[in-house]
Amino acid sequence: MKDDFSVAEKSTEANARSYSAPALEKGLDILEVLCRSQSPVSLKDLAGQAGRSVGEIYRMVLCLVNRGYVAQVDDSYTITTKLFELSQLNPPTHKLLLEATPIMNKLASELDVSCHLTVYNHGKQVVVAKVDTPSGMGFSLRVGSDLDVLISVSGRVLVAFQDNETRNLRIAESLQRRADQEDPQIAVVLDFIRECGYESSPSSQVRGLYAVSFPILDSQGHANAALTVPYAERIDQAQRKPIAVIHEALAEAAKLLSEKIGCPSR
Repeated sequence: MKDDFSVAEKSTEANARSYSAPALEKGLDILEVLCRSQSPVSLKDLAGQAGRSVGEIYRMVLCLVNRGYVAQVDDSYTITTKLFELSQLNPPTHKLLLEATPIMNKLASELDVSCHLTVYNHGKQVVVAKVDTPSGMGFSLRVGSDLDVLISVSGRVLVAFQDNETRNLRIAESLQRRADQEDPQIAVVLDFIRECGYESSPSSQVRGLYAVSFPILDSQGHANAALTVPYAERIDQAQRKPIAVIHEALAEAAKLLSEKIGCPSR
């Protein structure tokens, strides 16, 4: 009897894993198309980009309009801010952004640099907050930007400060997204970053740019986020803070932010 129950339980779990929800998938397809678009999209174009027919998505679009996720503009449709508003209700992200804002503002103001905060998301990293250079001239990233992981300083920091299982999963996910970024020495690199406590190196993507990144740690010593300063020499500023000062200030800011979100002082 026990064996029969175990077989039935496994069968139920297998069915659950293979179960599909066509209506939900159509709705998500619509939202993803509209989120990627910079302007309103006609119903015909929306259907084409979602790989659906107009008949398949018509009622779903109306439902999303009624629920406030999508707005109708003449004969086209555009995403509203409702998804963004809901995302702000997520407690971990909300706490991180709430505590990060004043720390990042202070860092940028004292050093006259820009800084940004990224989190890992399925093989890529996403910019969730940024502060521009107070003087108005500098390198900065747009909030919401997707960044590569294994070839960027901040991305490697997000992978280095994890347990081995999570580290391996993130490497695999990142390579699935960008197989051309495989590095046979990546394990050695990540171990070195973890030993140092941060990474600081010339950018592999932007010539003349130097990147410094520290992890924002949880109580287990795992990186919830990476706080990064893109640093470039300014030939018109003889008194510009040197990179050593950037390291020191960024380390202090990252430590403070880690403590604010629950990581005990080490």
